[in-house]
Amino acid sequence: MTDPTTTTTEQRLQRLQDRAEIQELGVLYGYVMDERDERGIRQIFAPDAALRSQDGVFAADGIEDIVETYLGRFSALGPTNHFSHGHVVRFGDDPDRARGLLASHAEVSRNGVAMQVALRYKDEYVRNDGRWQFASRLMSYMYYLPVAELSELGDRNSVRAYGDQRPADWPEALYSETGSAWLHDYL
Repeated sequence: MTDPTTTTTEQRLQRLQDRAEIQELGVLYGYVMDERDERGIRQIFAPDAALRSQDGVFAADGIEDIVETYLGRFSALGPTNHFSHGHVVRFGDDPDRARGLLASHAEVSRNGVAMQVALRYKDEYVRNDGRWQFASRLMSYMYYLPVAELSELGDRNSVRAYGDQRPADWPEALYSETGSAWLHDYL
């Protein structure tokens, strides 16, 4: 990682601008999803991007596969409303690459059922032709519950998006052998 005491003012300003653009990318993702904007998907994901979900349902490589995956997803969804919360962005030595964590939730209508979703995204970003895009996106769920079942938030099997009961992906400190060790890469 670049030493902040040896960077120029111009480099620090560029880094601030890059951070703002990447954080805006995270917000735009929600709008693109809510509007089912195929053109937008093609703009926010890099041509060779990867899309994954921790539960294995999403596994797409390259922009055409990502577009097809989202278009298929939209067919099961009615209106959606995505919200972005905290967005942590970290840079390394390559000025055209970064990684990040984004906390989010969404209100969705899935197969006619009003649901609420708690999401986390682990992202890698790349700058292509002066524009930041997703190089990879890994989404995970703490819960994906019908609004009527939000009282079951503490249930380990709180992902109900697919018509069955699946385990939550996080908090990993409770559910994973390695716990939240991955988080230390961002601290």
